Amino acid sequence: MAGATPGANPGAPPHGDRTGLCGPHRPQQSDRGARRARSHQATDQAGPPPVPALPTTGPGLPVSAQPLVVSFDVGGTLIEPWPSVGHAYAAVARRWCGVAPDVAAINRRFQAAWAARGAAFDYSRAAWAGLVAAVLRGLSPAAEDPGFFAALYDHFAGAEPWRMFPDVVPALTALRRQGLRLAVVSNWDTRLRPLLAALGLAEFFEVIVVSGEVGWHKPDPRLFDHAAGQLGLPPDRILHVGDSVEEDVHGARRAGWQAVWLARNGLSAGVAGVPVIHSLAGLEAWTGAAGPA
Repeated sequence: MAGATPGANPGAPPHGDRTGLCGPHRPQQSDRGARRARSHQATDQAGPPPVPALPTTGPGLPVSAQPLVVSFDVGGTLIEPWPSVGHAYAAVARRWCGVAPDVAAINRRFQAAWAARGAAFDYSRAAWAGLVAAVLRGLSPAAEDPGFFAALYDHFAGAEPWRMFPDVVPALTALRRQGLRLAVVSNWDTRLRPLLAALGLAEFFEVIVVSGEVGWHKPDPRLFDHAAGQLGLPPDRILHVGDSVEEDVHGARRAGWQAVWLARNGLSAGVAGVPVIHSLAGLEAWTGAAGPA
């Protein structure tokens, strides 16, 4: 993500992966899902479970174990704020109060606020309002203005401040030609579905799971469990791709999924045992030929 932490929902009213939430929705669970939920509840009390040993995956994987679905993160994987979070904040501030804060300062503040947000950040409108205020406090008189926040929140709900990575449509098209089903599993809010539609991406995905709609957020394996239930497949036949080692790779593997880290910045040193690609163009080699379940 230009000017911000890759994979982050650029602040508010942006990836920046928004409109208000109606509260967490807890879907009905099958008996197997209920047992897994009880297991995860116990895990919540004892701390995160260890990440399972990495299975053999990618080229050379037996056809019986090849993924039938490829699931994608959104922010930092499919799209990014463009030119940066700071540019979007400054543009809305200029329209709102006539003065634009410094773009570089906003980007630095956003990166710091995003890194410090903690597990309590729930992608709600209120959470974004707090983060935006922290970013702009001392930089703009609009920092605490509810009207400004509403304008910024709505701005990030549309396509204007976002850029789709150039490898996305070719990769999604190629995977569908392979016979693979496609899905999204994203830490986002209710703005994600209309945003994907506005960008021309929604039509590629059979299932879109949004953390803010179900009440669990990556790396919580319950979000992946819910997605597997929506897809009607065992978890080991689903491959998840995302730009966060903890949220996407470790979260998916704790739920029994296959996972690949997308390191768009080209840096992969120091993450032992994590399969990595640097562009979605390399994904076909990891999926093989999809066969019947």
